[in-house]
Amino acid sequence: MASGAGAHSAAAAGTMPDPAQADLAPVATSERIESLDFIRGIAVMGILAANIVAFGQPFSAYMYPNEFLTGHGQAADWMWIGQFILVDGKMRGLFTLLFGAGLYLFMERVWARGGTRWRQMWRLFVLMLFGMIHFYLIWYGDILFYYAVVGFVVVPCLRWSAKAQLWIGLVGYVFGALLYAAMLSFPYLVADTPAGQDEDFAEMRTELAEGKASDIADNAIHTRLKQSGDYFGLVAHKAAEHWSDPLTNVFLFGLETLPLMFLGVALYRFGFFSGAFDSRRMRFWGWSGVIVGGAAHLAIGLFVQEAGFTYYSTLAAFVGWSPMPRLLMVLGLAALMIEYSPRWTGGLAERVRAAGRAAFSNYLGTSIVMLFVFHGWALGLFGALNRPQLYIVVALAWVLMLAWSKPWLERYRYGPLEWLWRCLTYGQVFALKR
Repeated sequence: MASGAGAHSAAAAGTMPDPAQADLAPVATSERIESLDFIRGIAVMGILAANIVAFGQPFSAYMYPNEFLTGHGQAADWMWIGQFILVDGKMRGLFTLLFGAGLYLFMERVWARGGTRWRQMWRLFVLMLFGMIHFYLIWYGDILFYYAVVGFVVVPCLRWSAKAQLWIGLVGYVFGALLYAAMLSFPYLVADTPAGQDEDFAEMRTELAEGKASDIADNAIHTRLKQSGDYFGLVAHKAAEHWSDPLTNVFLFGLETLPLMFLGVALYRFGFFSGAFDSRRMRFWGWSGVIVGGAAHLAIGLFVQEAGFTYYSTLAAFVGWSPMPRLLMVLGLAALMIEYSPRWTGGLAERVRAAGRAAFSNYLGTSIVMLFVFHGWALGLFGALNRPQLYIVVALAWVLMLAWSKPWLERYRYGPLEWLWRCLTYGQVFALKR
């Protein structure tokens, strides 16, 4: 195992630290894996492209175009399909893979320095607190809380064999995908197709209609609070009506997140992220995953378009029908970025890697910036921008992300939130400036 090798080399060098204090040392910059930083940079930029609709329009507009307050014409419908194919779920999937790899990478170094898994557990607890702050005070679409909770499940399994972790990840993901498909296809069939018009489904049709109406009504409350600039009213509404949503997200996304984290751990241990796989096979399987998965997403998107982008067809497309092709695309994109990223050496590529090294700061920082862009107490653009205009906001935010990350990391050891998370993890203040 890699952790054992690290401990052996440290002992051979005569530098085996005191186990009581050894794991206080943070990860050095020289120990970073370049491919992880590059993929993380692409993912954190792509997550904004996925989330921008929910930042600037009612939350359900993320899936359901009819909720756009500015209307959603034919060109925007095609953009919905383009985003569904290229972005939605893929960036989160990449981020989840990397989170799993990062769990093992962190523990590998802690073990090599004589530490234990309690350091990782505390680190995840701190992340969970960040997630709660993000959800209640900044943005409704937080992923940090349920990443931390799912991470609590993964950490005790890190000593398992890489092969066992790989199979648990694959089998668990397929099981979750089938379950999601069954759970989300049935509401679509009842609500939107002639198959659901049978009298036996009358009660369920009523319940589905009420569920849709309730979701839209809650979005209307959020819209009013955001457009009016009532920030504290919005926080109070989330605390009163949505206090359990972070836990709900654990169960809603857990059957995708947990297997992907296991896959991330296994792939890291097999050397996937560090270039140990054959280049030709990486390119073949990478392009195959992207092309086959992309074609399946296109077919789903065209089906939803033909169905009229109804509430339950879009929900089924996002949650029920896309997980399997999404896995192909996530693994394919990861393989291609690992294979090609060493050749992307220009200034832009370096800035993407820097954005990946400061991904935590960029993820939360973007949410804070979007507060100022969209809420009524600031620029007040919530509900005012159509889909193409929202993508302009994404492009400007990318420029900001790429502009600050590299010069900051040239002067400082970590991104600001990475530094804070590190200090809280180890219970001491580390030097920030180089």
